[in-house]
Amino acid sequence: MAVDTAREEKALRSMTERLVGDYSEVHTAEQVESVVGEVRRRFDGHTVREFVPILVERIARRELDPAPEGSEVGGENSESPRISRDGNPNSNSVHLPDIFRTTLSTLPRNRKVLAGIAVGVVAVVAVAVTATGRHATTAPAAAALTEVHGVIGSEKSDFFADPQVVDELAKHGLKVDADPAGSRQMATSTDLSKYDFAFPSSADAAERIQLARKVGAAKYTPFSSPMAIATFAPIVDLLTAAGVVTPGPTPQFDVQKFLQLAEQGKQWNQLPGNTSYAVPKNILVSTTDPRTSNSAAMFLAVTAYVANDNSTVRGGTAEDYAVSRISRLFTRQGFTEPSSDAPFKDYLANGMGPAPMVWIYEAQYVDAAAHGALKPGMVLMYPKPTTMSQHTVVPLDDKGDTLGKLLTTDPVLQQLAAEHGFRPTDQSLFTKVAAAHQVPVDADVLNSINPPDYDTFEHLLDGVAKAYS
Repeated sequence: MAVDTAREEKALRSMTERLVGDYSEVHTAEQVESVVGEVRRRFDGHTVREFVPILVERIARRELDPAPEGSEVGGENSESPRISRDGNPNSNSVHLPDIFRTTLSTLPRNRKVLAGIAVGVVAVVAVAVTATGRHATTAPAAAALTEVHGVIGSEKSDFFADPQVVDELAKHGLKVDADPAGSRQMATSTDLSKYDFAFPSSADAAERIQLARKVGAAKYTPFSSPMAIATFAPIVDLLTAAGVVTPGPTPQFDVQKFLQLAEQGKQWNQLPGNTSYAVPKNILVSTTDPRTSNSAAMFLAVTAYVANDNSTVRGGTAEDYAVSRISRLFTRQGFTEPSSDAPFKDYLANGMGPAPMVWIYEAQYVDAAAHGALKPGMVLMYPKPTTMSQHTVVPLDDKGDTLGKLLTTDPVLQQLAAEHGFRPTDQSLFTKVAAAHQVPVDADVLNSINPPDYDTFEHLLDGVAKAYS
């Protein structure tokens, strides 16, 4: 089994932050991190990794919980055995049955939940036996989970890969296997016959999937995200001086004034007083490919609205006029990615040289901030106007319907969606996450437009696609 180190590291960081908060009244952050590090080293070298974060948290909590009064740690009167503090990272003071019982004892005793947690029984036993140096005499048989196969917008890949999301779905008897694809791509060219659900990033793409597959009216929108721009502080300063950006805790990007600069063919090195990014490149917002990706289609919707005198595009004349004004915003970019994950990862890794402004889902930036992936000088900027991306589950069978309902109604999954930067049904969950990680966001996105109707949107997309050739 391949070891997904990035996923494990992310889960361990999140778990450590949670323990630091939970035990702040009795332990310093350094003490908590030391205990987690000691417990984690017990699992070094073991190839079965999926449930290591869960085991590390269970054992670390036992280590950190204050011993009951009148008892010795690990003594006869102790309610639960604990890890020894002898400093030996290979200490065997916890027995396999103790770990296993502790893991199960906190969970509800019903068949549905036990079926969910059973996905990790074999892995838990294998890792824990080796880590503690002891062997269990018996182990419960692993119950099969219901596998749900779907295709999702790539910006949701981290959410479905999150061990906490995997665990919560397993508690409900589900194991989700999700393939990433551009939302427009899954609505037009992806073979959906092998999938139980499609999870594009817009209601428009969801509608097209429903029409193409002739599926029922049932669909679910468990969370949403406004479109935004990931940029850098020097770029904000330059565009503020050029009258395109209004500065503030959440800088506002005037799409009308940007469109005027773009139509003039203005380049960065032509901006007066530019010494921070004086390069001979057109002033553009980097997007994905509008022929395959929803995020670029959302950029098209916003710019077409502005190009049409700040009104919704309707009719062939308005469509042709809008395409004539906005197609160059895409064709001048050169190569563009088919889905939204890659451009944002390039933004995080490569700085403002290749792409000083990247059109993204707000969720991507908030998620990166919450997980310590941002670098100094990175800024979240909101376009005026913007539009909301409604992440919509289209069930293709009963298993997909079960997942759609669960993502929308389960409070744990809703909280985890907020921790990945999405705005769930209860938006206060999102604002609390943003505040906790000191991410400036527009709590109420007031200046937001609705995309044009289905047929108009398709005509606009077709017009831009033709402009590429």
